[in-house]
Amino acid sequence: MTDATTNPDANTGIDTTVPHSARVWNYWLGGKDNYAVDRETGDAVIEVYPQIKTNARESRKFLGRVVTFLTAEAGIRQFLDIGTGLPTAGNTHEVAQAIAPEAKVVYADNDPLVLAHARALLTGAPEGTTTYLHSDIRDVDELMARAAEILDFSQPIAVLMLGVLGHIHDADEARALVADIVSRVSSGSYVAICDAIMTEERRKAEETYANRDGVHYHARDPQDIVTFFDGLEWVEPGFASVSLWRAPVAPVDATGNVRALAMTTPVDQWGGVARKP
Repeated sequence: MTDATTNPDANTGIDTTVPHSARVWNYWLGGKDNYAVDRETGDAVIEVYPQIKTNARESRKFLGRVVTFLTAEAGIRQFLDIGTGLPTAGNTHEVAQAIAPEAKVVYADNDPLVLAHARALLTGAPEGTTTYLHSDIRDVDELMARAAEILDFSQPIAVLMLGVLGHIHDADEARALVADIVSRVSSGSYVAICDAIMTEERRKAEETYANRDGVHYHARDPQDIVTFFDGLEWVEPGFASVSLWRAPVAPVDATGNVRALAMTTPVDQWGGVARKP
């Protein structure tokens, strides 16, 4: 951890004596922006659900592949990343602006901890735009109005909602929020969503987490997550485990043998990308 002179948490009123979901996720990702209490909670979840660290890291790789596709293949130059979480390696603006320096990226989150870190850490290419909005996905009017001050809504936008919809426990409410957001972007825009799918091990992990910090992230059945894409056109391979979505093709060595990839099995984190017709 950094000390109080460089720590973005300093003087923000953020309580570092209780676990925080964004910092626990940061811990599972292998980051340094977490405290002992976060690591203790993270380890308690790992005890009942060892796959959680793999889920977190494969979700991050999924983000990188999604943004690479959207920028390099789909030609998107505007991104709205809702529920971004703590900045870490391979953020949306870093991936997009490495391909297209002029890309505009707007991050939105309602967490003061994320705001503190974003102000300190989110800087992008000078040719592009990297902006953070302190906004809540539940207030679509306010969120999209503020995003429209930066992004051109008459042109295609990629909307990312990665690991955020589980905070909306009611599936109908989550579905309505996604539909409202999609209705406000132009034809040719893309939507990327990923979330945890419910398993018995995941259920135990949610109970462990909730008992420690009162935060309950709600995993869903895959068929419920799929409905968030209603009315959109799937990008191949459609809805899949994040570890398998456009996973790198195994290289062939000089002898013709295929080299094994680091991750070739599904994880309990599923998602996809779809285009608004």
